Amino acid sequence: MLRDKDIREPLFDFLDVYFGKNRIIEEKTMGRSRADVVMVTPDALYGIEIKSDADTYARLARQVKDYDKYYDFNYVVVGTSHAMHIREHVPAYWGVITVEIVDGVFDFYVFRKPAPNPKMLWKKKLEILWRPELAILQELNQMPKYKQKSKSFVIGKIAERLQSGKIDEAQLKSMMCEILFERDYQAIAENLAEYRKGEITKKLEQENDPEKQIELMMLRETARENLRRKRRR
Repeated sequence: MLRDKDIREPLFDFLDVYFGKNRIIEEKTMGRSRADVVMVTPDALYGIEIKSDADTYARLARQVKDYDKYYDFNYVVVGTSHAMHIREHVPAYWGVITVEIVDGVFDFYVFRKPAPNPKMLWKKKLEILWRPELAILQELNQMPKYKQKSKSFVIGKIAERLQSGKIDEAQLKSMMCEILFERDYQAIAENLAEYRKGEITKKLEQENDPEKQIELMMLRETARENLRRKRRR
């Protein structure tokens, strides 16, 4: 019986051969669910759900709805126990990859290629980016910086430009993929720490309650210390 942990590493090797250039992000939160695998290619994001022989279909309907909001294409990867019936449980535009062990070797087969996901929502897809990464998109598309605005506000503005035709959808897909290829977790952590420190300072300047001022000052010092630790690593 193949389990999720058995399938992952061989699956990543298969994806490297089948797709070429890609980057894997594991266990990505999406709405009420968690994507097993998000694969970044030069021009698209793929959501990949693994249903091993040990899994059931109990949560799959809800997971499908969540995957459909975020990714350009979706795949389900199944062991042999699910191979005959999986198409009854996922939409026709989902791809299906089967896996089994043949002569001691993992054998993957693309049973069905995916079609473009018709339910993807740009506002949801853009949530995958962190705030500093959204700032890169803003700069690439000659948008205002909106330094004091929230992540959701910026996503809304990008979506508005996309809907109005001021941003080309194919170009935005490529830009987003390139940003995720270049994602540096250490650098992003430092940028986020700087951003949060600045947010706390802004609130401190606006706060008149002495007790809340003290709380904010303590939070700011904690943020500064966390940033110093990250830079020492």
